Amino acid sequence: MNSATHASDAPFSIDPVCGWSRYTKLRDHSSSPRRCGGRAHRAAADRPVLRSGPRGRAARGGDDAAGPAIASLPRAAESRDGYTRSSFKHWTDADRDGCNTRTEVLIAEAIEPPTIGARCALSSGVWWSMYDEQQVTAASALDVDHMVPLAEAWDSGASGWTAARRQAYANDLDAERSLIAVTAKTNRSKADQDPAQWMPPAAAQHCAYLADWTATKARWQLTVDDAERQALATAAAQCPGATVEYEPVP
Repeated sequence: MNSATHASDAPFSIDPVCGWSRYTKLRDHSSSPRRCGGRAHRAAADRPVLRSGPRGRAARGGDDAAGPAIASLPRAAESRDGYTRSSFKHWTDADRDGCNTRTEVLIAEAIEPPTIGARCALSSGVWWSMYDEQQVTAASALDVDHMVPLAEAWDSGASGWTAARRQAYANDLDAERSLIAVTAKTNRSKADQDPAQWMPPAAAQHCAYLADWTATKARWQLTVDDAERQALATAAAQCPGATVEYEPVP
């Protein structure tokens, strides 16, 4: 694993009790015990845990640990020729428990667990949207965003993947940065734009966002274009504590 951490100005802390996998889901779908691991499980203080915390080896690269990770991303011009959203089969139910990928993310990221009904319908629950730092009390007000949008992934190398690999990318529950529950309005504002074109409206989340974007690109061996690399490098210069952690997909 390529290891790193990133800091944020948001008033949240890392829960030392929990491990890395935020998709440790209780098989009985109980709504009362704490879900453990990841960005937004209920911490001891009942506040959302923001993204990942300091674990493992520190990334090398001096004061700007995100810099080397950004520099290591392969450069290539982007092309959207042939893209259709249907090229990425998403919101599958890989473990056949009745909850598709979108719902799995909503369950995992709830800071107050929702009630899970028939066919994995969610009611009640509380979430925290990183992009605009908003608390949300209805699952229907949330979108599950691909950190690197499907169209951007296509532009950056996924056009040459097999259908199975594109499906795995679109439903990646094995990395906490790949998918994130955010308010629908911010997800739709972002659309398929990269960091040269869009950053979260909450400025305090820019360092976390650039780290997560870079981690996702590195995990899936996706390329960056010149404008994207420059935007990431410029943002990283303002985030001396930002680092990147990812586990490459074979």
